[in-house]
Amino acid sequence: MAGSVPGVSELVADARRVFGQVFGGEAPPVAVCAPGRVNLIGEHTDYNQGFVLPMALPLVTVVVGSQTSGQDVSIVTATEDADEPRRVDFSLAGDGSALSPGLPRWANYVKGVLQHYRAPPVPGFRAVIASSVPLGGGLSSSASLEVAFYTFLQQLKPDDGDKVSKAVACQQAEHTHAGVPCGIMDQFVCVLGREGHALLIDCRSLQASLVPLADPHLLILITNSNVKHSLSGSEYPSRRRQCEEAASVLGRDSLRDATMEELDEARGRLDEATYRRARHVIAEIQRTLQAAEALKRGAYREFGKLMVESHNSLRDLYEVSCRELDELVSAAAEVEGVFGSRMTGGGFGGCTVTLLQAHAIDRTILHMQERYSGTPTFYVTTPSAGARALTLS
Repeated sequence: MAGSVPGVSELVADARRVFGQVFGGEAPPVAVCAPGRVNLIGEHTDYNQGFVLPMALPLVTVVVGSQTSGQDVSIVTATEDADEPRRVDFSLAGDGSALSPGLPRWANYVKGVLQHYRAPPVPGFRAVIASSVPLGGGLSSSASLEVAFYTFLQQLKPDDGDKVSKAVACQQAEHTHAGVPCGIMDQFVCVLGREGHALLIDCRSLQASLVPLADPHLLILITNSNVKHSLSGSEYPSRRRQCEEAASVLGRDSLRDATMEELDEARGRLDEATYRRARHVIAEIQRTLQAAEALKRGAYREFGKLMVESHNSLRDLYEVSCRELDELVSAAAEVEGVFGSRMTGGGFGGCTVTLLQAHAIDRTILHMQERYSGTPTFYVTTPSAGARALTLS
């Protein structure tokens, strides 16, 4: 009942076809992919040096291409977007102004990765991008693109192969060229994701541990509300500022080290909104650790309860949910066989994530369709592999 999504081989074939149409000549010898991600729990904790528990998705961004003899770069996206040009051309030579952010916006992520690539100078190349990760859906199409492109550059001019440094470079690309002060979670799991596992990431130490999630009787349902949002709007940076302000008042480097008792003692020195933001983050960090332990034990009902608590906190304290997301979460919770559901991603639209028994998938989708006022898109998923080079036949 869920919509069909093109697989990796289908995306590669599409990208190679576009490459031939645009550039002609021989088929491109290089192909790579990097996944989108869904965060199971731990929302808005990454930039507070807390814990997150995402998993990589079977939805991917593919890059195919070839090195050229000069320093000219040509990049085409196979993704249909009527608002922006699908091709960008620039030269890597000169004063670096070619890598300044501009239009089309999608190219800024690529320019950022070129700027922060850890084995300069990069040679010229031609490349085509194709993706099954929905744009603006909270499944990290941006990190998927950044990490895919970094992986592509590694095939042209290898770096030292350090995966954590790769994730950090891609995060820097988003900061400097997309203007989004994101935490490390998205890029980290896109690089280090593993099939059959979620990834518990400590966003301060940048250490990660694999949490098994391979029970064949279990599925993850992602529901795209198809309400679009822009993270570089005013809301995301304002939430981050409020968290930094709360940490400062509490005398902490970040909310990672703050306790609920300390927050309540300092309540009179914080405005009400800042207090609520900090309350969410402090509780969410603990919820994430509890959820990882529950998953290890196979305690799915406990995990689901924590998911619902997370959603309610994001709705009431962090105020980043919306009517559409609340509708989807409520509808999922009404179905027998659903353990838990929550909004996932930055908020103000995008997706929900639901943990459920595999046998309940069809009736859950049907019930959510009936109860939701909009037109949702469903993705039935399991944890998938991180970024990788692909072998072309």
